[in-house]
Amino acid sequence: MKQYNAWLAPLGQAVKISCLLMLICGLGFPLLVNGLGAVFFPVQAGGNKVVVNEQVVGVAHVGQEFSQPYFMKCRPSAVHYNTYKEDAEEKQFYLDGSEFGGLSSGSNNFAPTNPRLVERVEADLSSFLDAHPSVNKEDIPTDLLTASGSGLDPEISPAAAAVQIPAIAQAANLDEKVLQTIVARNTEGKLLGIFGTEKVNVLAVNIEIAQAMGLVK
Repeated sequence: MKQYNAWLAPLGQAVKISCLLMLICGLGFPLLVNGLGAVFFPVQAGGNKVVVNEQVVGVAHVGQEFSQPYFMKCRPSAVHYNTYKEDAEEKQFYLDGSEFGGLSSGSNNFAPTNPRLVERVEADLSSFLDAHPSVNKEDIPTDLLTASGSGLDPEISPAAAAVQIPAIAQAANLDEKVLQTIVARNTEGKLLGIFGTEKVNVLAVNIEIAQAMGLVK
């Protein structure tokens, strides 16, 4: 009996400690963090949703794939920014017609010697030049031809935004100065004026373009 108690006592203690830790770490701590986040950072805790006319149109820190010529484009994305459409049979497809592979993030991670990388860049280069006939290929900023590492980046460089303005102005029937003002309004500077780079939020720009065109109020 003593041997039985000597074996059972440590086991019972281990079970109690495990249950206590599960309650603290698995329930208490997540509730505390979520509660503090909801109180002090309600927008961030809610996913940084972007709402227009009481309708969620996206989130601030996740890009989207835009197909209309009057909208600004993000960087190439291996996952098409998870932007897809459904047909009558509820089958899901990316906007280019390829089959939707499910929600994901990341890139193809092609090596510099991989011919598929060359094919992808050349295809994107050709598409961009077709949509922007006034632009020389030497003037296209690098970030418009290099894929997003996460596949979900919502921002591009100011140069990448500026090079798209002439074609957008023609497609949207808007003055280039209006578009330049929209881009400037949605350009975030360097952190503390030193760290990082300037970046333009494409979703925010396209929302203002749609408003300027009267597509949304």
